[in-house]
Amino acid sequence: MSDKMLKFVNIDLQNPPKRSVGERKQDFNEIYSEFINKKAKEQSSRCSQCGVPFCQVHCPLHNNIPDWLKLTAEGRLEEAHELAQSTNNMPEICGRICPQDRLCEGNCVIEQSGHGTVTIGSVEKYITDTAWTKGWIKPIRVKKEKDQSVGIIGAGPAGLACGEELRKSGFKVTIYDRYDRPGGLLIYGIPNFKLEKFVVERRTKLLKDSGIKFKQNFEVGKQATLDELKEKHDAILIATGVYKARNVDIEGVNLKNIFPAMDFLTASNRKGLGDQVKLFDDGILNAQNKKVVVVGGGDTAMDCVRTAVRQKAISVKCLYRRDRDNMPGSAREVSNAVEEGVEFLWLSSPNKFIGKQKVEEVEVTKMKLGEPDESGRKKPVIIKNSNYKLDADMVIKALGFDPEDIPKLFNSENLGISRWGTIKIDLKTMQTNLPGVFAAGDIVRGASLVVWAIRDGRDAAVQIEKYLNNINTKKEQAA
Repeated sequence: MSDKMLKFVNIDLQNPPKRSVGERKQDFNEIYSEFINKKAKEQSSRCSQCGVPFCQVHCPLHNNIPDWLKLTAEGRLEEAHELAQSTNNMPEICGRICPQDRLCEGNCVIEQSGHGTVTIGSVEKYITDTAWTKGWIKPIRVKKEKDQSVGIIGAGPAGLACGEELRKSGFKVTIYDRYDRPGGLLIYGIPNFKLEKFVVERRTKLLKDSGIKFKQNFEVGKQATLDELKEKHDAILIATGVYKARNVDIEGVNLKNIFPAMDFLTASNRKGLGDQVKLFDDGILNAQNKKVVVVGGGDTAMDCVRTAVRQKAISVKCLYRRDRDNMPGSAREVSNAVEEGVEFLWLSSPNKFIGKQKVEEVEVTKMKLGEPDESGRKKPVIIKNSNYKLDADMVIKALGFDPEDIPKLFNSENLGISRWGTIKIDLKTMQTNLPGVFAAGDIVRGASLVVWAIRDGRDAAVQIEKYLNNINTKKEQAA
């Protein structure tokens, strides 16, 4: 083994430095400074090269993490990049937004032994950003293009990953998306301070330069039905994600200035991209000079509270019905939010929204944790006579997402769905009940992580290629 490894005993954990709280609250730029080459090598050299790499096991993409850490420690960055991108279509994006504290880094062996984790996400980001700078990342050059084509509905991470893999195999790929830019949640749902938009735009440009066609502002069910797209392509992938906001069924929920998280985040991201956003410019979807209350405890809630801080809200409070240890979101994001002045009201749940036309107050009920529920987390229980009120000019609901009624939306009533409204697939082939129609990502598994969407998109590409090759084989046998 190289003497450049196993240095976790004498080299301490070091993350890329954060910009100061005062500075980063003034803009939407990423909060972490770049790793310099020396620091990336140092942190990579802390890897213990353990026999059973739990970091890799707990990565949905099973990235070859110990191997590209070793290559980075040895200064072999181009090889490290080649290895990283062989299992991940968007390593620079995952390096920025994956909850590493719950996945690879949280299961690092030296973290468990008390030495502090290897900063895997930061090194992954560093490797791929270096590859972009050095010009190592180039468009796909198809040697022999196949006659078969695939239509992909949804330009989010699952659709983009599937499209790239199929293009590598020589298939013609067209991606249809209802929005005006490709990227889905990566463009409109995640704030710049976590994922600057040029990072997504250069990746989608690469796919366009690789010969993948994008049809934006295209709504399946309006411009064409699912059946009409099936006639046009040899296979279809549905990768629309889930965007319908979950509601909270309490008194006053229909008052003005109570918004779903995606409305708030999309307005902010569009403004950052230079779009005209009337509701933002009119001050409706802008948190400036407002007392903001965010309801929810996941990563979307963290995006909302930190966005509100940057929009110069008077105060930002986050209501979550469990405690900090039981939050579903990234612990790192919670810490960043606390640093930036967000006030977390743990074990608290909205009971009523109060106001005449617009929300003016939120009545809050205190909770305690009871026995574990089906998810394994302790169930929140209401504490009687514990209600109190908070002033609020804006309430943002970040309670998660459900699927839209895809069969109705696509004018395809025969498409099979589960009892949760997600698309039902054969788990082995990833095919729906409609021949030649596949589905992947959140529209199958429910709202989840970007890294899982990439994994699902890659798996779908394998199954679609098998399906199309089987069609060719049958044609050849019949000829």
